[in-house]
Amino acid sequence: MSEIADTGAAVITRADGRDDGEDWTENYELLPGGAGISIILESTTKEGVGPRLHLHPYAETFIIRRGSATFTVGTEQLVGRAGQILVVPAETPHKFATGPGGYEAVHIHANPSFETTWLE
Repeated sequence: MSEIADTGAAVITRADGRDDGEDWTENYELLPGGAGISIILESTTKEGVGPRLHLHPYAETFIIRRGSATFTVGTEQLVGRAGQILVVPAETPHKFATGPGGYEAVHIHANPSFETTWLE
């Protein structure tokens, strides 16, 4: 749910009603205020979780807050860890699988709504 403050700023609260940042997994697109991006909040304690190979016609930025994941980006494989930012260029096939101890990240799509081509 979003609210518009007197300043015009949008405040979005969690759909589950919690007021902390823990276990927050949700997708947001068509954000108010002309943000021009869409966001995936990903939080899991499970190992081996992640999307299958896909691409977007825009860049995707992963801000890794906790844990790790093994990313396949194009033909390269790399491990992204807490405290790192990974940027996948537009039209680049990618996927990831969470590491031991799970993973928490913010995925920023450089587009107001999600556009995904699934490759597997």
